[in-house]
Amino acid sequence: MNTVHSIADVREYVRASRAAGKRVAFVPTMGNLHKGHLTLVHKAREHADVVIVSIYVNPLQFGAGEDLESYPRTLAEDQAQLKDENVDLLFAPSSNEIYPEGMEHHTTVSVECLSNMHCGKSRPGHFAGVATIVCKLFNIVHPDVAVFGVKDFQQLAVIRQMVNDLYMPVKVIGADIARDSRGLALSSRNGYLTDAELDIAPSLYRVLREAREQILQGMNYDLILRDALAKLAQAGLKPDYIDICSQHSLQPANAQDKELVILAAAYLGRARLIDNVTLTLP
Repeated sequence: MNTVHSIADVREYVRASRAAGKRVAFVPTMGNLHKGHLTLVHKAREHADVVIVSIYVNPLQFGAGEDLESYPRTLAEDQAQLKDENVDLLFAPSSNEIYPEGMEHHTTVSVECLSNMHCGKSRPGHFAGVATIVCKLFNIVHPDVAVFGVKDFQQLAVIRQMVNDLYMPVKVIGADIARDSRGLALSSRNGYLTDAELDIAPSLYRVLREAREQILQGMNYDLILRDALAKLAQAGLKPDYIDICSQHSLQPANAQDKELVILAAAYLGRARLIDNVTLTLP
């Protein structure tokens, strides 16, 4: 596996790959890799001859008071894992490479229709930061395929909308949520949790699954959400939100919507946990 730090080197590698008739898949990450990230790499390998991974902690998607400075940076360990997975190229740029003139007056990409609800309410500007960096990385790498985790359901929807609206020639693929043996969705921020908090954290997924069963039983959505919020608090989590939505618009689900997603976020100690479950009504 090669590791490069400049845009020019990535573009040269991709040019050579395409000249050899190879299809390119791309997995953008912020590093501190875990098994969930590696499932994205496996999915990417199913769709292409060459797999490129990026590691970059993007300041533009962190808000005031968030964990930009403390976000774990583990490049050497990440490189070892990616090498074991036979990744072809790792792109690990600096902020000077990505934002050479700084971020204060940088052009941003905003997907307004999907960004200001759910996680966007709690993290204003977050999804503009995500859309901007993904747009930049797509323009650097020019992949045929890009893989993102379904755990970040709203993020995936934002990226798909951006790709569709801006006519980007990239196929965006979602990879299923990777979970530990207790059902906790894998996340780099799980490293913030104490042993006691790790016992509590799987309650988020449990409550989501119970809400899904209640929907299938025909219960009223408002009652389900009130019940779910109470259960989260009782388990020791501080709920941020839990919403029953259309999978496509992310707007509150109505009686006509059949493909649903239940999105949730909750605070536990230093960590903000997110998760979701999907269902299709008969």
